Amino acid sequence: MGPSLDHIRIDSYGKHTMIAPSTALLSALTLILTLLGCDRPAAPPVAKEGGPQRSQVIVAAGDSLSAGFGVAEPDNYPSQLDKRLQAAGLDYRVVNAGVSGETSSGLLSRLDWLLSLNPAIVILETGANDGLRGVDPTLTKENMRKIIRLLQERRITIILAGMRMVYNLGPDYTEAFNRIYPELAREFDLLFIPFVLEGVAANPALNIEDGIHPNRDGYRILVDTLYPFVLQAIELRKGQTPPAGSPPPASPQGTP
Repeated sequence: MGPSLDHIRIDSYGKHTMIAPSTALLSALTLILTLLGCDRPAAPPVAKEGGPQRSQVIVAAGDSLSAGFGVAEPDNYPSQLDKRLQAAGLDYRVVNAGVSGETSSGLLSRLDWLLSLNPAIVILETGANDGLRGVDPTLTKENMRKIIRLLQERRITIILAGMRMVYNLGPDYTEAFNRIYPELAREFDLLFIPFVLEGVAANPALNIEDGIHPNRDGYRILVDTLYPFVLQAIELRKGQTPPAGSPPPASPQGTP
């Protein structure tokens, strides 16, 4: 049986509702924070096309949690989320832009490439490797602030996927790191998941053999957590001007 979800509470930052995590499982978080530093950063992934074209793009931007380290491509969370959106008949497709081992500085450095995908929505999952490497939380926060500002300037809706740091790095560092995500969520009025691995961390049945990266079932639970926020982001976009650089909507069949 996996860790319980006791002490769940509901918080609200601005107009968006968020589900707060249960009491942190410190042993789980110790493992999770190797998540994403076990590989060297790779080149930016190539957006893959396939199946019926859907006009709107959701980009899953992050490290190995987004890239899907240790699982087949159809089993990672961007692929599972894409299938769920397609089954629901929603005009959105998901591009996996995860790079294993990447820090917030790395994501900031390739943001122009990410923007070239013309996303309507970005799921922003970054920063865990900064914490693992002891990067100054002030720098991590400023990198993420720059990323968020650039995305919002392009009228892109952001879902911020939060991570948490373990206490073996010292209380001052841990507290400073853990404040990054909720403070940015409040500052920019973001859709916010405080701990994206809630219900998956430390459960052997939901992780691959290394015990730290989700397996197919773990990613399914992650998508269960994420999906309501994606639906909320899609709802927020109704009636909004498309992101700068987006292609025009397709004309109805039979019209010029």
